[in-house]
Amino acid sequence: MSVTHRQVVDGLLPSPVPVRFVAENGTAVEPPTGYSAPGDEQLLEAYRRMVLGRRFDRQATALTKQGRLAVYPSSRGQEACQIAGVLALRADDWLFPTYRDSVALIARGIDPVEALTLLRGDWHCGYDPVATRVAPQCTPLATQTLHAVGMAEALRRRGEDGVAMVFVGDGGTSEGDFHEALNYASVLRSPVVFFVQNNQYAISVPLARQTAAPALAYKGIGYGMRSEQVDGNDLVATLSVLTTAVRHARAGDGPFLVEAHTYRMDPHTNADDAGRYRDPEEVDRWESADPIARLETYLRDRGLLDADGVASAQEAAEEFAARVRDRMNADTEPGGRSGSAGRGKPDPYELFDQVFADPTPQLREQRASLAAELEG
Repeated sequence: MSVTHRQVVDGLLPSPVPVRFVAENGTAVEPPTGYSAPGDEQLLEAYRRMVLGRRFDRQATALTKQGRLAVYPSSRGQEACQIAGVLALRADDWLFPTYRDSVALIARGIDPVEALTLLRGDWHCGYDPVATRVAPQCTPLATQTLHAVGMAEALRRRGEDGVAMVFVGDGGTSEGDFHEALNYASVLRSPVVFFVQNNQYAISVPLARQTAAPALAYKGIGYGMRSEQVDGNDLVATLSVLTTAVRHARAGDGPFLVEAHTYRMDPHTNADDAGRYRDPEEVDRWESADPIARLETYLRDRGLLDADGVASAQEAAEEFAARVRDRMNADTEPGGRSGSAGRGKPDPYELFDQVFADPTPQLREQRASLAAELEG
């Protein structure tokens, strides 16, 4: 029997309400058909990483107040998205993060000091993207979406079954690059997952001022792309949906758009005054849907987590934060990168390294200009 146009459309549309496995109070709810809960061990690992990620986030925020970081965009409240995105991927898949995704980088196994190098102002990127299969954190909105499509297409053409997942905020969906990336990926059926962390604000602009769509997930239908929306503060649901999306892309069924409804609890960055554009009562409402507390209650109710497990996760997080604090509070070691040593005096010419394999004429000119200034 032939597939009708209506069946094709229905197969692309997201659920009418965000997919959910766990309610705000931590009790289990009946999820929609087509999704299964992750394994118990994976959920416990997710919980531990979320606790560690939040403590790291708090420590990084404190480092800005101490002058050890130039800026830090907190992701407090978005831990379920950050961790689920990483756990849904294999080690040989690629991750394309934004500037707000440092917790995801830590979960991916990147050294925390290397992850903070950009925000400290030492280097454009403190880790090796090829070795880690994590692209540099992207500050310009949505430019990384096209990079992810290019990488996904390269993987496909090389005969690899890798997937590229790109993180983007709700503000990034208003950029032309985002729409070009969706169109390009859909036409080529590239194995890429677009993961929109809708934290309700593009700096100070609320979602209602950005789009009239019923949900950002519906944008996928215009490109012939399967889409879904999920409760982004529900780790169980977010991991389930993203695992499905990655499996879909890896199987050669084309790209997948996932919108996670979450909330940025802290200001846009440490330089932002969020009190000027959002109501404290709104923040309080989202506090009651805290992703870590929700998952903890869910795991306790199922007998998978007890007080000792909670204490163990918190202790590990404190130890991790202390190591990060000690390393970041040390002045930049010889060699230019925070936490590295033994390479001599910091070299200003490193500004021009790792930009192009073959430096452009403009880059050579800039390097010569710096040399003349230093020699003078």
